[in-house]
Amino acid sequence: MGYVFDKEAARRYAAWSQSPQGRAMERWLESCLPGLLRPHPRERVLDIGCGEGTHLLFLKRLGLDISGLDASPHMINRARERLGQSCTLKTGRAEDLPFEDNAFDLSVMIHSLEFVENPVEALREAGRVTRRAVFVCVMNSLSWWALFRKLKPSSLAPPLDRGRFYSLWELKDLVRGTLGRVPTVWHSAPGLPPVVGRWYVRLTDRPVQPSLPFGPHLGLSATILYRFRTDNLTLRVPVRARGRTIPGGAAREKPQTVCGARRDERSLPL
Repeated sequence: MGYVFDKEAARRYAAWSQSPQGRAMERWLESCLPGLLRPHPRERVLDIGCGEGTHLLFLKRLGLDISGLDASPHMINRARERLGQSCTLKTGRAEDLPFEDNAFDLSVMIHSLEFVENPVEALREAGRVTRRAVFVCVMNSLSWWALFRKLKPSSLAPPLDRGRFYSLWELKDLVRGTLGRVPTVWHSAPGLPPVVGRWYVRLTDRPVQPSLPFGPHLGLSATILYRFRTDNLTLRVPVRARGRTIPGGAAREKPQTVCGARRDERSLPL
């Protein structure tokens, strides 16, 4: 099993969410997620790794029918306290979702893929229960934040230090390796360190472009496609056809071979 948040980890993550960096991440996510996911009112959405339900509240404000799952019973209890009966909440693993195929129109994994034991199975399960689109948000391994983490490991407070960071290309390969070569769109949070970012704005008189894949967070939406492949197989077992019944209960025992049919195919005459 991957890293499961206990009460202390939940407290630390909540404290990070209230930090300037955490609040900036939430603002970026709320601005880019609707454009990437393109939700429609009353669509069913599953938040995989929903935590205390912060993003479920945002998805509810978008007019969606919300459900959440988390591996931590403590997190699910906190989410239930915040959301009450307005949301379906379950405790479970992302790699083994307790839902039927295509049970949801959309699914989101916001900072949860980094903590699962098997990201391939987690994404495959997300695709299985989702009909239209899967949205994934991860911490970026090519950001200045990740670089600073490598230079000074203690700079990243727990529980974020237990997560695995992904680059945009790693995330794309992971998504396409599990969901197939599906259409994807992505967005990155503003990617320059604060000091450099302020100088950039002064020199260029324009905001930092968030489309560069070097921001601290990456958001990617994958559209589910359904493909069917059929093989024409040769009939190898003789087909036994039943004769036409006649009054009295007797039946014709030897069906006639249709003219021009192959030796191993039989049918009844018209």
